[in-house]
Amino acid sequence: MTKKARFLPLVCVLLISGWFAPSASASAQTGLNLNGRAATSSAASGGILSLVSPAAPYADTDTYYEDAEGKSGEALKSALHRIISGHTMLSYSEVWDALKETDADPANPNNVILLYTNESRSKNLNGGNVGDWNREHVWAKSHGDFGTSKGPGTDIHHLRPADVQVNSARGNMDFDNGGNEYAKAPGNYYDGDSWEPRDDVKGDVARMLFYMAVRYEGDDGYPDLELNDRTGNGSAPYHGKQSALLEWNRQDPVDARERKRNEIIYEKYQHNRNPFIDHPEWADDIWP
Repeated sequence: MTKKARFLPLVCVLLISGWFAPSASASAQTGLNLNGRAATSSAASGGILSLVSPAAPYADTDTYYEDAEGKSGEALKSALHRIISGHTMLSYSEVWDALKETDADPANPNNVILLYTNESRSKNLNGGNVGDWNREHVWAKSHGDFGTSKGPGTDIHHLRPADVQVNSARGNMDFDNGGNEYAKAPGNYYDGDSWEPRDDVKGDVARMLFYMAVRYEGDDGYPDLELNDRTGNGSAPYHGKQSALLEWNRQDPVDARERKRNEIIYEKYQHNRNPFIDHPEWADDIWP
């Protein structure tokens, strides 16, 4: 038997078992982004197939989520609320240092990665001036009017570094698909009442909002934050658009950066987890 003949059965087995997957560069050159816009890649294709290994979890979370197992709908939402409540709360000033660690650039530890632009910027450029980065409330703090006091206003599961001007442009808009591209943040789109983030963080945004809607249920002095399927929610304690967020959660899977961030928050800062990073499928169980 020739070497080629011996190799072909092995390839078939690996393809069936999921070990081979299309390379990112190959798919990007001919693919579309999450909303059907043309996607391009500057990387040269190195072949049709690339070897992919499953991502290992940071920790065994079975015990942490034990009370949620086997539940769905409101029962699952209530169980997760009990599990992730009672966490350590940071002051708004402490959030600066936390974000410098949770969102550090793995290629340059002196920088942070900005949410909407994916730009790596110096940790020391935090502030409120043009060229600085600041603390973006992904669940807009006016949606429930909780401000920046301890609680939802300082919960780093939904606070991320963002360029000052881009943060201002997003404002308190709900999230949805469509609109005009924002020039200072290519890949982000906006219209009169909604913001569409770049494809690589659509799932991240969705899972942060899922967390907030489960963590804050109005039973501990904080607003009852809920998702709905609309935009233009203003100061009401609602955030949308639920159907778009569920779609983004499915289309943009959890990545290693999200997992690491979740682990840092759990181990070092708040000592609670975002369940939708550990179990993204639970979003469809709660909001079918």
